[in-house]
Amino acid sequence: MWIELREIHKYYGPIKANHGVNLTIEPGVIHGILGENGAGKTTLMKILAGYSEKTSGTILVDHSPVNYKTPAQASGLGIGMLYQDPLDFPTLSVLDNFMLGQTTGIVNQKKTFRKIFQKTANSFNFSLQPDTLVKRLAIGERQQLEILRLLARGIQVLILDEPTTGISSLQKETLFQALKKLVSEGKSVILVSHKLEDVQALCDKITVLRQGIIAGEMERPFTTNTLLEMMFGEPPLLPMRTKTKTGKTILEMNQVSAPGGRTGLKNCDITVRQGEVVGLAGLEGSGQDVFLRTAAGTKQPSGGSLYIEGVKMNGRDYHVFKNHGVTYLPASRIEEGLISGLNIVEHISLLDRQKTFFVRRRDAFQTAEKKIAEFRIKGEPDSKIESLSGGNQQRLLLSFLPEVPVLLLLGNPTRGLDMESVLWVWQHLQQYCEHKACIVFSSSELDEILANADRVLVFFNGIVIKDVRTDQTDAHELGRAIAGKT
Repeated sequence: MWIELREIHKYYGPIKANHGVNLTIEPGVIHGILGENGAGKTTLMKILAGYSEKTSGTILVDHSPVNYKTPAQASGLGIGMLYQDPLDFPTLSVLDNFMLGQTTGIVNQKKTFRKIFQKTANSFNFSLQPDTLVKRLAIGERQQLEILRLLARGIQVLILDEPTTGISSLQKETLFQALKKLVSEGKSVILVSHKLEDVQALCDKITVLRQGIIAGEMERPFTTNTLLEMMFGEPPLLPMRTKTKTGKTILEMNQVSAPGGRTGLKNCDITVRQGEVVGLAGLEGSGQDVFLRTAAGTKQPSGGSLYIEGVKMNGRDYHVFKNHGVTYLPASRIEEGLISGLNIVEHISLLDRQKTFFVRRRDAFQTAEKKIAEFRIKGEPDSKIESLSGGNQQRLLLSFLPEVPVLLLLGNPTRGLDMESVLWVWQHLQQYCEHKACIVFSSSELDEILANADRVLVFFNGIVIKDVRTDQTDAHELGRAIAGKT
């Protein structure tokens, strides 16, 4: 199936997300879409997938103009998209989710769907069990389920938005093999990513977007520096990491256990000091998220003792932790960190600590303008949260941090961000350590942990099986620990 996008424009008020984009997707290829956050990649793909309506321009399928306004209409033409957060129903089983939206004419024949599902899953080496509840799946497994569901609907062009973020190396390998199988069958794959190594390893052709327009295209063999120049104008310089002296103990856990996730947290003994940056590594659901939530006071320990600056915090709620200088930013920006439907000014208003009945909108508007400028957020004070790119949502969340926190707990703080945004985030976070705060963050990227953390804690099956300084280890050693091999 041939796809052509001609002069695609998409405006959100004064913001030009896409500006005259021309793009051709050929059948039987893996086509990469590169660009920094806010470059317009996801917006363009949502237009192609029917999730968002273009302001102007033309879409052609097999050289014929088409006009559609919903994902269902797009999938009817053979175009489907796998979003960063898979669209599924966690409380239903894998098979029930697979059956949703199918239009094969099979009615109430669950046994038939089970056979179709098992056959398709086996052909891609996906080890999904049809009766497992989706809420028990890791992100990579949810992606596999969504791919199978889309293929069952007859999708010929599969769009994937940052599919390797937050998944294990084994799941990534399985995904790449599946995508290669699809293009060998004549289907097309569009891979939206900011990870050069993934795009270069997998794609036949790369298109780079920058500030809403096409900055350039390249076919194999790819040149890294040329791609970086297309994305950023010139390759970004790595910042010099500032080492800070450690001070008094801020966070202390003595034999702390807590339920949650796939494994919970088991008998954790950890101390974190002023000025330290500690990275948390491990397969998804191995205990990192439970650790962060327990340290933030949003989850109560079932055993052991937890201290903040020497004060025992067992049994105290999140607000008490906040009053002691603990700040927690969850990994899920929209579901937990921000509120869909509200704009930036309204979020600023909610942060107003003054105990007054009325909201001072003028003050909130001025504060929003100040934070937009200071944190380089691509948006306006009245921009809805969902209109911002992932990188700009993260910058907004960072703008909410207090000026003098004691302990910052961050869940995947750079998830889905491009290289330049990642560098900016860490330059900003390092400033807190210079003011005696300490940072504990989780990340699925070992390179990020090695580059920014003083120590790394490796979680396996709810247990910290490795606690080591980053200058005394490497990615290979950490990878073995993540797999449970110490």
